Amino acid sequence: MKKGKKLYEGKAKIIFASTDKNLVIQHFKDDATAFNNQKKANIEGKGILNNRISEHILSALKDANIENHLIKRLNMREQLIDLVEIIPIEFIVRNIVTGSLTKRLNIEDGTKLNRPLIEFCYKNDGLGDPLVAKEHIYAFEWASEKEIDYITEQCMRINDFLLGMFKGIGIKLVDFKIEFGKRKSDGKIILADEISPDTCRLWDAETDKKLDKDRFRKDLGEIIEGYQEVARRLGILHEQTNNIRPIKFPKPIEVKIKKK
Repeated sequence: MKKGKKLYEGKAKIIFASTDKNLVIQHFKDDATAFNNQKKANIEGKGILNNRISEHILSALKDANIENHLIKRLNMREQLIDLVEIIPIEFIVRNIVTGSLTKRLNIEDGTKLNRPLIEFCYKNDGLGDPLVAKEHIYAFEWASEKEIDYITEQCMRINDFLLGMFKGIGIKLVDFKIEFGKRKSDGKIILADEISPDTCRLWDAETDKKLDKDRFRKDLGEIIEGYQEVARRLGILHEQTNNIRPIKFPKPIEVKIKKK
């Protein structure tokens, strides 16, 4: 499959045309961003790990009859995927309270929810991806009520599947962000984008150690090691990804203030 011109570049991926008008090539970058692109860094090897992890998860979801845009992985950094028109909504599924939800509602970090919570955010970097209600989605015709009902059902199915997958390897699925789009070839709504430690919060089941992008957001260090641990537990840590040079952060300087 020959790579064509660049069609789109986001914060973590680039989309290229292919020789098939209904398929595109998705390239995973090493760029990391947080806090609406205010914090940026290049983390060597992150794109390779996200490509491999996302391929593994999307393939497993396909086996469970959850349609998504993945056709196949082409190489260490690229996938062949269905061309879709992305619905401008990020669907956030939460199982445990953390992140922005703790700040918005003053709920203790780590509180387990009695049932999964689905939130909707309007995809607009300039506005900071604001939280919206279903009524906003219908009013501005970003998606129909029937489409949102279908996507919500898919979100719950995906959550159930991922909870079981990660529980089996000693990881808590805290929350995750997914996107959907209309496939160009037939107009069907399918899961798109990626599922990786960039888009999920993943905690070790015993220690609550973070194995996801929060290691970058919170300056915890050992970012690549966290992603590698997820890949290792999934059984997909190949030699290429195992040899990625980890990012080492200097220890914080301890400042002692003398009491007068």
